[in-house]
Amino acid sequence: MNLPRNIPSIDTSSVEPIGWTDLGLSARPQLDDIADRITLDLRVLCSFWPMVLVVKLAALLFYNLAEPAGSMTMSSMTVALATITLLTDLIIWALAKAKWFEKLPSHWQLRLMLLVACISAISFAGTLMSATNFAASPLLAAYCVVYQCLTTMIVTIIAGKQRVVALAFSSGVAITLFPVLPPAAFGVALLLFVVATFFATLQHIRHDHHEYLRVERKRGDETRAKSLLSEYENASLGWFWETDRHGRIVYISDTIRKLAVDTFEDLMSLPLTQLVAPYEEDSISPSGERTLGFHLSSRSAFKEISVRSVIFHEERWWSISGNPIFTSNGQFLGFRGSGTDLTAMRQSQEKVRQLAQFDSLTGLSNRPQMLGILEKALVSQTGTTRPTALFLLDLDRFKSVNDTLGHPAGDALLKQVSKRLLGVIGSSGQAGRQGGDEFTVIFPSIYDRERLTSLAEKVISSISRPYMIDDVQVTISVSVGIAIAPEHGITSESLIRNADLALYAAKEAGRGVHCFYDKSMHANAEDRRSLEMDLRKALAENQLHLVYQPQVSTVDEEISGYEALVRWEHPVRGSISPSIFIPIAEDAGLISHIGEWVLRTACSEVSSWPQNVKIAVNVSPTQFANPGFPAIVVNALATSRLAANRLELEITESVFLIEGDETDKMFSSLKSIGVRLSLDDFGTGYSSLSYLKKAPFDKIKIDQSFVRGAAMPDTRNAAIIKSIVSLAEALDMETIAEGAETHDELELIKTLGCSHVQGYIYSRPLVAEEAVALLHSDFGPMAPSGMSKSRLPRRKMLRSIIVIHDDHHYTVQIRNIGVRGAMLVGLWHVPEGTELIIELLPDYQFKAVARWSHDDRTGVQFAKDIDLDHLAQVKGLETQRKVGYSRAA
Repeated sequence: MNLPRNIPSIDTSSVEPIGWTDLGLSARPQLDDIADRITLDLRVLCSFWPMVLVVKLAALLFYNLAEPAGSMTMSSMTVALATITLLTDLIIWALAKAKWFEKLPSHWQLRLMLLVACISAISFAGTLMSATNFAASPLLAAYCVVYQCLTTMIVTIIAGKQRVVALAFSSGVAITLFPVLPPAAFGVALLLFVVATFFATLQHIRHDHHEYLRVERKRGDETRAKSLLSEYENASLGWFWETDRHGRIVYISDTIRKLAVDTFEDLMSLPLTQLVAPYEEDSISPSGERTLGFHLSSRSAFKEISVRSVIFHEERWWSISGNPIFTSNGQFLGFRGSGTDLTAMRQSQEKVRQLAQFDSLTGLSNRPQMLGILEKALVSQTGTTRPTALFLLDLDRFKSVNDTLGHPAGDALLKQVSKRLLGVIGSSGQAGRQGGDEFTVIFPSIYDRERLTSLAEKVISSISRPYMIDDVQVTISVSVGIAIAPEHGITSESLIRNADLALYAAKEAGRGVHCFYDKSMHANAEDRRSLEMDLRKALAENQLHLVYQPQVSTVDEEISGYEALVRWEHPVRGSISPSIFIPIAEDAGLISHIGEWVLRTACSEVSSWPQNVKIAVNVSPTQFANPGFPAIVVNALATSRLAANRLELEITESVFLIEGDETDKMFSSLKSIGVRLSLDDFGTGYSSLSYLKKAPFDKIKIDQSFVRGAAMPDTRNAAIIKSIVSLAEALDMETIAEGAETHDELELIKTLGCSHVQGYIYSRPLVAEEAVALLHSDFGPMAPSGMSKSRLPRRKMLRSIIVIHDDHHYTVQIRNIGVRGAMLVGLWHVPEGTELIIELLPDYQFKAVARWSHDDRTGVQFAKDIDLDHLAQVKGLETQRKVGYSRAA
């Protein structure tokens, strides 16, 4: 905050002229201290003056008793002078308690005291002189002089530092004695006065010596204090200030004056409050303290008030303390205080607050902060639940980035992800990081599913774009779970739990998709946890086993090798599909253990098979990212005594999501062993074709999604297969098409030039004994078997749905859903041509017509084709799919 340099001039005519020492203390307080000491000394003198009066009375009494007859005369003048003496002494004694005398300036107090003391001396001496007949009794005259000298000495003693009072008293005595005494007597009187004054002065000299030593010690202390304060200021540890009674600056440390040059030409005579930023509302600061202006106006002391300075080009904070200055008689002079710089401390406090509320890596709100925001978003002003949407995001394949490029690269990736996330949601929501690779987005007052679907798709699209991390291209995806309040929960705990279940469903649906919460997900989550525990037990109890599917040459239809596929025979549930337990293994961190077991088991079982038969084993991205994987392969080959050229490692494109030196080193290490490498699921990954230039693959495997239905009209799969075959031939690589099931697909594959085929058209996956028997049979080449032609894609399904007919709702089961129709179980004897409405999910309906019915089974034809893949991704329908290195039978 910058203020204008041209400050209006201020009338300083009413400001007291004050000079400043290096200590920052004004001369006015020093003069006030002197005046206070004078006043105190005079009050002490007046308090002890009755002693002088007693001495006078005793002198008169003794003088009267010692007087020879006829030597003392009582005239009216004597009485008058005695009366004046008594009155003046009483006046002096009364001055000690007189308020009006205390309020007088010190110099007027001193002048009045000198006058009264002189009158007291003259009147007392005059009394003695007028009552004495010097001619009749010379001795009495000597007594008179002695008494006056004694009285003068007493006055000198009690006068203390104010010797000028004693001098005035002595002068009064001398004035009286000089005209009446003869020179000899006056000389004696003067000698006595000198002696008395000498002894009284000697006592004061001792006192002054002690006082001098005290002053010198005090001066040394002040010098040290000056040095310490100077060093304190020069080290920028703090600064000092003083204002007049109008709040205007009369002194401020040079450190602040120099820093304020760019903002103010001169700080002197400026109001102190003009150096700090005012609070926007009342006189209470955000921390609950009174403001600086309030204390200055109320003339009350204050301590460590936090204020923001306006004399710097950057935000700086001060802590200011001050005390009001008053004279001894209560006159307000202004304020004097000190200040320190709080900027570093406040920055540290802000950093602590940031760490407490925000993620230190991405700058997004952390878990506790997001929980508080969610709780506030859910509760409206009326206390009801406010519509709120919650997104839970989990990055797919982020672990591979950490394992391959290291944690610094992972941190850099998380920063870029957070920026993209903020760019998508903008001001419509609040984003936060839960921890690890999980993020949260809160959308207050948004509950429309279409809008939320659009936001989720934008988030997925943005985050799934490639990243550049240290000149390495990295590609990941993100899964999104969505829960909406109050439909899916009215508390933060229930909404987070349900969004988490939706996130799991999104991951099961293929990852890189979003999924809304559904009540059935609770059962699915419990089933998933149960399966994870059973899978851990299965690994320990050796419940897994391998099956082998033949890979057949298209030239002579001879078996060239097998692919090893893992299967799980659950003791209670029976056979569990790999599409179910492999994702669980990946999330539970078991995939590496399963992968190593598959590798060692396959090598051990196949080592005794014919030497011309190869074995293909799938390698997960987690295994490939392990630097010790080549050693595991070497150990498996050595233990089983399997030739390295008989082992073929199938690697998916996902390993190329991180293109760097580590990936190249892994390929080089594996090739140096002598194993063959096969690129699995070609065309379904996220990488470009650039890796084919340097990756030493021996074979390209065409994914079954391109093979199935390739022979049907209105499909481009055949063109894609042809392009892949041409690319492989140009790179001197073999090709294998997996998933062939019909004769027309097999003929198309052969025509397009694929070198190998794998699929049910030749054989289902076989246990080891069956595979060996097939190799040793005398049947010659493999004979294809299956349907002659392809048909539209369909999925096996067992799911409860709603069927609507004439406003009646029926709960049935749907099976074998296809692009154009499905089979329903639960409707009895439905007439052909009956129009129905199929409701797969509450927000997904389509029309259908009954084409046949047998008992409780009904075949229906959809009014228009549906996209099964899109349906599975968006709605989370459970479908059979290939995940990791598994193959569904």
